[in-house]
Amino acid sequence: MPDKKDAIKSIKVSILGKQYPLKINEGDEEMMYQIAEYVDKRFHDFRKALINQSEPTIMVLASLSIAEELFMYNEGKQPDNSPAAREIFSEINTSLREIVDDIERKNSDIKSERA
Repeated sequence: MPDKKDAIKSIKVSILGKQYPLKINEGDEEMMYQIAEYVDKRFHDFRKALINQSEPTIMVLASLSIAEELFMYNEGKQPDNSPAAREIFSEINTSLREIVDDIERKNSDIKSERA
């Protein structure tokens, strides 16, 4: 008889208003809901900050930010939330927005030329 912990369970999580079906170990259900809730919150935060960006861009940038947090945690570092660090991150976000806007403009120009 299989251990209940090893049983596979199907759940659905919601991220940016979309439902995603997942198959998980039954004992991991609560943790997966918490992870999905965290990811959804981060994606919403990035969507608010990057209102002119496409959803895939927002998801990639938010995922990179989450991965950075994980790497810092694994290295025993805590994110710096000082005012100076927030100012630096604000400047970086502004630069990223400008870069992404420029890329999207160039892609739009290329698509217009092909049409």
